[in-house]
Amino acid sequence: MAGTIEAGASALVMDARDHVATAIKDLNAGERISYRKQDQVKELTLLDPVPFGHKVAIEDIPSGTDIRKYGEVIGRTTADIKAGQHVHVHNVEGIRGRGDRAKS
Repeated sequence: MAGTIEAGASALVMDARDHVATAIKDLNAGERISYRKQDQVKELTLLDPVPFGHKVAIEDIPSGTDIRKYGEVIGRTTADIKAGQHVHVHNVEGIRGRGDRAKS
């Protein structure tokens, strides 16, 4: 789990394997945000607005990638996602508990 929240942080990354950070306030397109990934503070310019509690890509993620948040797979990308883009239902599909994807 991530350490303490640094003053001025805009988003949280909970696990080093995560593809996304979670916004801890409403964020605007064009805004430069900071987040901590392990022991490094990183910065990123947002390409989209990201509402409080939503996810932002912290790296480029190709279409079809199993995406991680909290170190766990939370879905699969349905389009290429660039670092700084909002990550939500418009570009990620859920894959848990889907009977239509069950292996026979």
